[in-house]
Amino acid sequence: MSFALAQPIRTVLRWQLVATGLAVVVVGWLAGVHGALSAALGGAISMTGGLAAAWFALRKPASDAATAISSALVAEALKVLLLVAGLAAVFVLYKNVVAIGLIATFTVTTILFSMALFVKET
Repeated sequence: MSFALAQPIRTVLRWQLVATGLAVVVVGWLAGVHGALSAALGGAISMTGGLAAAWFALRKPASDAATAISSALVAEALKVLLLVAGLAAVFVLYKNVVAIGLIATFTVTTILFSMALFVKET
């Protein structure tokens, strides 16, 4: 079984990569190496959670509405779990984290992922 991401998800992932790259440059310029790494981790956490949710929701076609809704809800729960676990892991394990860079990049990329609903399927 192969897993192919839909066009809106691929588009949003590109947006997230660009936003993360810009944040790495800006926060790195303002706060140094630890700021750049913190921004990169913030974007990576968001992209990982979004990819996991997309994979879970799209891994098999839904046979009915109830299955589709339950799959979407479980995918969102998985996303939230990964986001919280990722943020907690960074704050616990990375002693030199630049919190504002991490949270700002995480927030922007998480919001960008929700924009997939507005991307036209081509």
